[in-house]
Amino acid sequence: MSAAGASDAVERARALRPLLAAEADAIERDRQLTPKIVAALTEGGFYKLLLPKTIGGAEVAPAVFLGVLEEIGKADASTAWCLAQCGVCAMVAAYLDPAVAHEMFDPPQAVLAWGATAGEARAVPGGYRVTWRWNFASGSRQASWIGAHVQIIEPDGKKRLRPDGRVAARTILFPRTSATFHDVWDVVGLKGTGTDDYAVEDLFVPEKYSALRDDQSERREAGPLYKISSSMMYGISFAAIALGVARATLDAAIETARGKQSRDLKTGMKHNNVVQATIGRGEAKLRGVRAYLFATLAEVWRDLEAGRPLAIEHRLALRLASTWTIHQAAEVVDAAYHMAGATAIFHAQAFERRFRDIHAIAQQIQARDIHYESVGQVLLGLDPDASVFAT
Repeated sequence: MSAAGASDAVERARALRPLLAAEADAIERDRQLTPKIVAALTEGGFYKLLLPKTIGGAEVAPAVFLGVLEEIGKADASTAWCLAQCGVCAMVAAYLDPAVAHEMFDPPQAVLAWGATAGEARAVPGGYRVTWRWNFASGSRQASWIGAHVQIIEPDGKKRLRPDGRVAARTILFPRTSATFHDVWDVVGLKGTGTDDYAVEDLFVPEKYSALRDDQSERREAGPLYKISSSMMYGISFAAIALGVARATLDAAIETARGKQSRDLKTGMKHNNVVQATIGRGEAKLRGVRAYLFATLAEVWRDLEAGRPLAIEHRLALRLASTWTIHQAAEVVDAAYHMAGATAIFHAQAFERRFRDIHAIAQQIQARDIHYESVGQVLLGLDPDASVFAT
Protein backbone atom coordinates (compact mmCIF):
# COMPACT_ATOMS: atom_id res chain seq x y z
CA MET A 1 0.00 0.00 0.00
CA SER A 2 1.32 3.44 -0.89
CA ALA A 3 1.85 6.17 1.68
CA ALA A 4 -1.10 8.04 0.21
CA GLY A 5 -3.24 4.96 0.50
CA ALA A 6 -2.27 4.54 4.13
CA SER A 7 -2.99 8.17 4.99
CA ASP A 8 -6.66 7.89 4.05
CA ALA A 9 -7.18 4.38 5.45
CA VAL A 10 -9.72 5.55 8.04
CA GLU A 11 -11.78 7.37 5.42
CA ARG A 12 -11.73 4.34 3.17
CA ALA A 13 -12.81 2.15 6.08
CA ARG A 14 -15.71 4.51 6.72
CA ALA A 15 -16.68 4.21 3.05
CA LEU A 16 -17.02 0.43 3.50
CA ARG A 17 -19.79 0.74 6.07
CA PRO A 18 -22.73 0.62 3.60
CA LEU A 19 -21.35 -2.60 2.11
CA LEU A 20 -20.77 -4.04 5.58
CA ALA A 21 -24.31 -3.18 6.63
CA ALA A 22 -25.69 -4.88 3.53
CA GLU A 23 -23.62 -8.02 4.15
CA ALA A 24 -24.03 -8.16 7.94
CA ASP A 25 -26.91 -10.65 8.00
CA ALA A 26 -25.08 -13.02 5.64
CA ILE A 27 -21.92 -12.73 7.72
CA GLU A 28 -23.83 -13.70 10.85
CA ARG A 29 -25.84 -16.45 9.15
CA ASP A 30 -22.85 -18.12 7.48
CA ARG A 31 -20.54 -17.44 10.44
CA GLN A 32 -17.80 -16.05 8.23
CA LEU A 33 -17.00 -12.98 6.16
CA THR A 34 -18.67 -12.95 2.77
CA PRO A 35 -16.60 -13.01 -0.45
CA LYS A 36 -17.59 -9.38 -1.11
CA ILE A 37 -16.21 -8.26 2.25
CA VAL A 38 -13.00 -10.26 1.92
CA ALA A 39 -12.47 -8.82 -1.55
CA ALA A 40 -13.05 -5.27 -0.31
CA LEU A 41 -10.59 -5.71 2.56
CA THR A 42 -8.02 -7.30 0.27
CA GLU A 43 -8.32 -4.80 -2.56
CA GLY A 44 -8.17 -1.94 -0.08
CA GLY A 45 -4.95 -3.24 1.46
CA PHE A 46 -6.50 -3.40 4.92
CA TYR A 47 -4.93 -6.75 5.82
CA LYS A 48 -1.49 -5.22 5.19
CA LEU A 49 -1.83 -2.07 7.26
CA LEU A 50 0.60 -3.37 9.93
CA LEU A 51 2.88 -5.23 7.50
CA PRO A 52 6.40 -3.73 7.20
CA LYS A 53 6.96 -1.35 4.30
CA THR A 54 9.97 -3.43 3.27
CA ILE A 55 7.57 -6.32 2.59
CA GLY A 56 5.09 -4.18 0.68
CA GLY A 57 2.91 -3.22 3.64
CA ALA A 58 1.72 0.15 4.89
CA GLU A 59 3.31 0.01 8.37
CA VAL A 60 0.82 2.58 9.64
CA ALA A 61 0.93 4.14 13.07
CA PRO A 62 -1.22 2.20 15.57
CA ALA A 63 -3.71 5.08 15.87
CA VAL A 64 -4.50 4.73 12.16
CA PHE A 65 -5.15 1.01 12.54
CA LEU A 66 -7.39 1.66 15.53
CA GLY A 67 -9.32 4.28 13.57
CA VAL A 68 -9.93 1.75 10.80
CA LEU A 69 -11.15 -0.87 13.26
CA GLU A 70 -13.41 1.62 15.00
CA GLU A 71 -15.08 2.61 11.73
CA ILE A 72 -15.55 -0.97 10.56
CA GLY A 73 -16.73 -1.99 14.04
CA LYS A 74 -19.57 0.52 13.78
CA ALA A 75 -20.99 -1.51 10.89
CA ASP A 76 -19.95 -5.09 11.71
CA ALA A 77 -17.93 -6.21 14.71
CA SER A 78 -17.09 -9.62 13.23
CA THR A 79 -15.40 -8.03 10.23
CA ALA A 80 -13.43 -5.66 12.44
CA TRP A 81 -12.43 -8.56 14.70
CA CYS A 82 -11.10 -10.65 11.79
CA LEU A 83 -9.19 -7.67 10.44
CA ALA A 84 -7.68 -6.99 13.86
CA GLN A 85 -6.61 -10.60 14.30
CA CYS A 86 -5.14 -11.01 10.83
CA GLY A 87 -3.67 -7.53 10.74
CA VAL A 88 -1.71 -8.09 13.95
CA CYS A 89 -0.64 -11.55 12.75
CA ALA A 90 1.08 -9.87 9.80
CA MET A 91 3.42 -8.12 12.24
CA VAL A 92 5.30 -11.42 12.54
CA ALA A 93 6.93 -10.48 9.23
CA ALA A 94 9.19 -8.18 11.25
CA TYR A 95 10.80 -11.32 12.72
CA LEU A 96 11.08 -13.44 9.58
CA ASP A 97 13.74 -13.88 6.95
CA PRO A 98 12.73 -11.33 4.28
CA ALA A 99 12.55 -14.03 1.60
CA VAL A 100 10.04 -15.97 3.67
CA ALA A 101 8.05 -12.83 4.46
CA HIS A 102 7.87 -11.97 0.76
CA GLU A 103 6.78 -15.51 -0.10
CA MET A 104 3.95 -15.27 2.40
CA PHE A 105 2.75 -11.71 1.91
CA ASP A 106 3.56 -10.70 -1.67
CA PRO A 107 0.34 -12.20 -3.11
CA PRO A 108 -2.42 -9.55 -3.00
CA GLN A 109 -4.80 -11.99 -1.29
CA ALA A 110 -2.27 -13.03 1.39
CA VAL A 111 -3.83 -13.35 4.85
CA LEU A 112 -2.28 -14.93 7.94
CA ALA A 113 -4.32 -16.16 10.91
CA TRP A 114 -3.59 -18.20 14.01
CA GLY A 115 -5.08 -19.47 17.24
CA ALA A 116 -4.58 -18.23 20.75
CA THR A 117 -3.22 -21.24 22.59
CA ALA A 118 0.26 -22.75 22.71
CA GLY A 119 1.00 -26.36 21.78
CA GLU A 120 4.23 -28.32 21.52
CA ALA A 121 6.62 -29.13 18.70
CA ARG A 122 9.67 -31.40 18.63
CA ALA A 123 13.00 -29.99 17.49
CA VAL A 124 14.36 -32.06 14.60
CA PRO A 125 17.17 -31.44 12.11
CA GLY A 126 16.25 -28.42 10.00
CA GLY A 127 13.15 -27.41 11.88
CA TYR A 128 10.26 -28.78 13.91
CA ARG A 129 7.79 -31.62 13.74
CA VAL A 130 4.39 -31.11 15.28
CA THR A 131 1.11 -32.87 15.97
CA TRP A 132 -1.37 -30.68 17.81
CA ARG A 133 -4.80 -29.04 17.82
CA TRP A 134 -5.30 -25.33 18.51
CA ASN A 135 -8.40 -23.20 18.97
CA PHE A 136 -9.69 -19.63 18.56
CA ALA A 137 -8.38 -19.07 15.02
CA SER A 138 -10.38 -15.96 14.13
CA GLY A 139 -10.17 -15.03 10.46
CA SER A 140 -8.80 -18.41 9.45
CA ARG A 141 -11.52 -19.05 6.87
CA GLN A 142 -10.13 -16.34 4.62
CA ALA A 143 -6.48 -17.04 5.42
CA SER A 144 -3.88 -18.40 3.00
CA TRP A 145 -1.32 -19.07 5.76
CA ILE A 146 -1.82 -20.34 9.29
CA GLY A 147 0.38 -19.86 12.32
CA ALA A 148 0.57 -21.66 15.64
CA HIS A 149 2.39 -20.98 18.88
CA VAL A 150 4.42 -23.87 20.25
CA GLN A 151 6.80 -24.69 23.04
CA ILE A 152 9.83 -26.49 21.68
CA ILE A 153 10.71 -29.92 23.02
CA GLU A 154 14.41 -30.56 22.57
CA PRO A 155 15.78 -34.02 21.59
CA ASP A 156 16.53 -34.69 25.27
CA GLY A 157 12.86 -34.13 26.14
CA LYS A 158 13.38 -30.80 27.89
CA LYS A 159 11.57 -27.62 26.93
CA ARG A 160 13.61 -24.91 25.24
CA LEU A 161 14.12 -21.89 27.49
CA ARG A 162 14.81 -18.22 26.90
CA PRO A 163 17.96 -16.68 28.40
CA ASP A 164 15.85 -15.40 31.31
CA GLY A 165 14.68 -18.93 32.13
CA ARG A 166 11.15 -18.63 30.76
CA VAL A 167 9.82 -21.25 28.37
CA ALA A 168 10.34 -20.12 24.78
CA ALA A 169 7.25 -20.17 22.57
CA ARG A 170 7.96 -20.03 18.84
CA THR A 171 5.40 -19.21 16.20
CA ILE A 172 5.42 -21.69 13.34
CA LEU A 173 3.90 -20.88 9.95
CA PHE A 174 2.50 -23.14 7.26
CA PRO A 175 0.06 -23.04 4.33
CA ARG A 176 -3.60 -23.31 5.29
CA THR A 177 -3.84 -26.52 3.26
CA SER A 178 -1.51 -28.23 5.75
CA ALA A 179 -4.10 -28.07 8.53
CA THR A 180 -7.45 -29.71 9.19
CA PHE A 181 -10.12 -27.30 10.39
CA HIS A 182 -12.94 -28.07 12.82
CA ASP A 183 -16.09 -25.95 12.81
CA VAL A 184 -16.79 -25.32 16.50
CA TRP A 185 -17.91 -21.69 16.33
CA ASP A 186 -21.46 -21.88 17.73
CA VAL A 187 -21.49 -18.79 19.94
CA VAL A 188 -23.57 -15.86 21.18
CA GLY A 189 -21.66 -12.95 19.64
CA LEU A 190 -19.01 -12.26 17.01
CA LYS A 191 -20.67 -15.07 15.09
CA GLY A 192 -19.14 -14.06 11.78
CA THR A 193 -15.51 -14.48 12.80
CA GLY A 194 -15.33 -18.21 11.96
CA THR A 195 -13.08 -18.75 14.95
CA ASP A 196 -12.43 -22.43 14.32
CA ASP A 197 -10.15 -25.08 15.78
CA TYR A 198 -7.39 -26.46 13.57
CA ALA A 199 -4.97 -29.36 13.77
CA VAL A 200 -1.89 -30.77 12.08
CA GLU A 201 -0.59 -34.33 12.10
CA ASP A 202 3.16 -35.02 12.02
CA LEU A 203 3.78 -31.78 10.11
CA PHE A 204 7.38 -30.75 9.41
CA VAL A 205 7.96 -26.99 9.59
CA PRO A 206 11.37 -25.74 8.39
CA GLU A 207 13.20 -23.49 10.82
CA LYS A 208 12.93 -20.45 8.55
CA TYR A 209 9.12 -20.65 8.75
CA SER A 210 9.19 -19.89 12.44
CA ALA A 211 9.92 -16.92 14.66
CA LEU A 212 10.42 -16.06 18.29
CA ARG A 213 7.63 -13.53 18.02
CA ASP A 214 7.83 -10.40 20.21
CA ASP A 215 11.43 -11.16 21.20
CA GLN A 216 13.25 -7.94 20.43
CA SER A 217 16.55 -9.79 19.96
CA GLU A 218 15.09 -11.42 16.82
CA ARG A 219 13.36 -8.32 15.44
CA ARG A 220 14.59 -7.43 11.94
CA GLU A 221 12.57 -4.23 11.42
CA ALA A 222 13.68 -0.96 13.00
CA GLY A 223 10.34 0.84 12.86
CA PRO A 224 8.70 1.84 16.17
CA LEU A 225 5.58 -0.15 15.33
CA TYR A 226 7.44 -3.42 15.93
CA LYS A 227 8.52 -2.44 19.41
CA ILE A 228 4.89 -3.03 20.42
CA SER A 229 4.14 -6.65 21.25
CA SER A 230 1.34 -8.46 19.47
CA SER A 231 -0.44 -8.90 22.81
CA MET A 232 -0.50 -5.14 23.33
CA MET A 233 -1.67 -4.59 19.76
CA TYR A 234 -4.49 -7.07 20.19
CA GLY A 235 -5.59 -5.33 23.37
CA ILE A 236 -5.80 -1.82 21.92
CA SER A 237 -7.28 -3.15 18.66
CA PHE A 238 -10.13 -4.94 20.40
CA ALA A 239 -10.72 -1.81 22.47
CA ALA A 240 -11.12 0.19 19.25
CA ILE A 241 -13.67 -2.33 17.98
CA ALA A 242 -15.56 -2.00 21.26
CA LEU A 243 -15.62 1.77 20.76
CA GLY A 244 -17.10 1.32 17.29
CA VAL A 245 -19.81 -1.03 18.55
CA ALA A 246 -20.69 1.31 21.42
CA ARG A 247 -20.77 4.38 19.16
CA ALA A 248 -23.13 2.70 16.71
CA THR A 249 -25.37 1.42 19.49
CA LEU A 250 -25.64 4.77 21.23
CA ASP A 251 -26.34 6.52 17.91
CA ALA A 252 -29.11 4.00 17.24
CA ALA A 253 -30.56 4.69 20.69
CA ILE A 254 -30.55 8.43 20.01
CA GLU A 255 -32.29 7.90 16.68
CA THR A 256 -34.85 5.63 18.30
CA ALA A 257 -35.57 8.13 21.06
CA ARG A 258 -36.11 10.92 18.55
CA GLY A 259 -38.93 9.10 16.82
CA LYS A 260 -40.43 6.64 19.27
CA GLN A 261 -43.65 7.19 21.19
CA SER A 262 -44.01 5.77 24.69
CA ARG A 263 -47.13 3.92 25.78
CA ASP A 264 -46.85 5.48 29.20
CA LEU A 265 -46.33 9.07 28.07
CA LYS A 266 -48.38 11.52 26.06
CA THR A 267 -45.22 12.93 24.57
CA GLY A 268 -42.48 11.22 22.62
CA MET A 269 -39.63 9.22 24.14
CA LYS A 270 -37.21 12.09 23.61
CA HIS A 271 -39.04 14.14 26.25
CA ASN A 272 -38.42 11.51 28.94
CA ASN A 273 -35.94 12.84 31.50
CA VAL A 274 -34.51 9.37 32.16
CA VAL A 275 -33.89 8.86 28.44
CA GLN A 276 -32.22 12.26 28.17
CA ALA A 277 -29.95 11.55 31.13
CA THR A 278 -29.07 8.07 29.86
CA ILE A 279 -28.02 9.47 26.50
CA GLY A 280 -26.04 12.28 28.13
CA ARG A 281 -24.15 9.93 30.44
CA GLY A 282 -23.50 7.49 27.61
CA GLU A 283 -22.15 10.26 25.40
CA ALA A 284 -19.84 11.50 28.15
CA LYS A 285 -18.62 8.02 29.00
CA LEU A 286 -17.95 7.10 25.39
CA ARG A 287 -16.17 10.34 24.51
CA GLY A 288 -14.12 10.14 27.69
CA VAL A 289 -12.95 6.59 27.28
CA ARG A 290 -12.15 7.11 23.60
CA ALA A 291 -10.02 10.13 24.47
CA TYR A 292 -8.29 8.11 27.18
CA LEU A 293 -7.40 5.24 24.84
CA PHE A 294 -6.08 7.41 22.02
CA ALA A 295 -4.23 9.80 24.35
CA THR A 296 -2.52 6.89 26.08
CA LEU A 297 -1.51 5.42 22.75
CA ALA A 298 -0.23 8.81 21.57
CA GLU A 299 2.03 9.14 24.62
CA VAL A 300 3.47 5.67 24.13
CA TRP A 301 3.92 6.19 20.39
CA ARG A 302 5.74 9.46 20.96
CA ASP A 303 8.30 7.68 23.14
CA LEU A 304 8.71 4.82 20.67
CA GLU A 305 9.23 7.21 17.77
CA ALA A 306 11.88 8.98 19.85
CA GLY A 307 13.85 5.74 19.99
CA ARG A 308 12.86 4.53 23.43
CA PRO A 309 11.98 0.85 24.01
CA LEU A 310 8.56 -0.37 25.10
CA ALA A 311 8.97 -0.09 28.87
CA ILE A 312 6.90 -1.53 31.69
CA GLU A 313 5.24 1.87 32.08
CA HIS A 314 4.09 1.74 28.47
CA ARG A 315 2.75 -1.77 28.81
CA LEU A 316 0.94 -0.84 32.01
CA ALA A 317 -0.65 2.21 30.39
CA LEU A 318 -1.78 0.38 27.26
CA ARG A 319 -3.12 -2.59 29.18
CA LEU A 320 -5.11 -0.45 31.57
CA ALA A 321 -6.51 1.78 28.83
CA SER A 322 -7.55 -1.09 26.57
CA THR A 323 -9.20 -3.12 29.32
CA TRP A 324 -11.04 -0.11 30.74
CA THR A 325 -12.20 0.94 27.27
CA ILE A 326 -13.74 -2.44 26.56
CA HIS A 327 -15.55 -2.51 29.89
CA GLN A 328 -16.86 1.03 29.59
CA ALA A 329 -17.98 0.46 26.00
CA ALA A 330 -19.96 -2.55 27.18
CA GLU A 331 -21.67 -0.38 29.81
CA VAL A 332 -22.64 2.16 27.15
CA VAL A 333 -24.15 -0.58 25.01
CA ASP A 334 -26.03 -2.05 27.98
CA ALA A 335 -27.53 1.33 28.89
CA ALA A 336 -28.54 2.07 25.30
CA TYR A 337 -30.05 -1.39 24.87
CA HIS A 338 -32.08 -1.07 28.07
CA MET A 339 -33.23 2.45 27.19
CA ALA A 340 -34.56 1.32 23.79
CA GLY A 341 -37.01 -1.03 25.47
CA ALA A 342 -38.74 -3.77 23.49
CA THR A 343 -37.49 -2.24 20.24
CA ALA A 344 -34.03 -3.55 21.05
CA ILE A 345 -34.95 -7.25 21.08
CA PHE A 346 -35.92 -7.49 17.42
CA HIS A 347 -33.34 -8.84 15.01
CA ALA A 348 -34.24 -6.21 12.42
CA GLN A 349 -33.23 -3.42 14.79
CA ALA A 350 -29.72 -2.06 15.34
CA PHE A 351 -29.33 -3.26 18.93
CA GLU A 352 -29.61 -7.02 19.27
CA ARG A 353 -26.50 -8.12 17.37
CA ARG A 354 -24.35 -5.35 18.81
CA PHE A 355 -25.46 -6.27 22.32
CA ARG A 356 -24.27 -9.84 21.73
CA ASP A 357 -21.09 -8.73 19.99
CA ILE A 358 -19.94 -6.37 22.75
CA HIS A 359 -20.40 -9.05 25.36
CA ALA A 360 -18.40 -11.52 23.29
CA ILE A 361 -15.63 -8.91 23.08
CA ALA A 362 -15.76 -8.37 26.84
CA GLN A 363 -15.33 -12.12 27.45
CA GLN A 364 -12.06 -12.26 25.52
CA ILE A 365 -8.70 -12.61 27.28
CA GLN A 366 -7.77 -9.00 26.54
CA ALA A 367 -10.65 -7.79 28.74
CA ARG A 368 -9.99 -9.92 31.82
CA ASP A 369 -10.50 -8.30 35.22
CA ILE A 370 -7.13 -9.70 36.32
CA HIS A 371 -5.51 -6.94 34.30
CA TYR A 372 -6.56 -4.42 36.94
CA GLU A 373 -4.95 -6.57 39.61
CA SER A 374 -1.74 -6.81 37.60
CA VAL A 375 -1.65 -3.04 37.05
CA GLY A 376 -2.20 -2.49 40.76
CA GLN A 377 0.65 -4.85 41.61
CA VAL A 378 3.04 -2.96 39.35
CA LEU A 379 1.98 0.40 40.78
CA LEU A 380 2.60 -0.96 44.27
CA GLY A 381 6.10 -2.09 43.36
CA LEU A 382 5.24 -5.79 43.16
CA ASP A 383 5.84 -8.32 40.40
CA PRO A 384 2.58 -8.96 38.53
CA ASP A 385 1.15 -12.45 38.88
CA ALA A 386 -0.27 -12.45 35.34
CA SER A 387 1.82 -12.57 32.18
CA VAL A 388 0.26 -9.44 30.70
CA PHE A 389 3.47 -7.44 31.10
CA ALA A 390 5.88 -10.21 30.14
CA THR A 391 6.42 -8.96 26.59
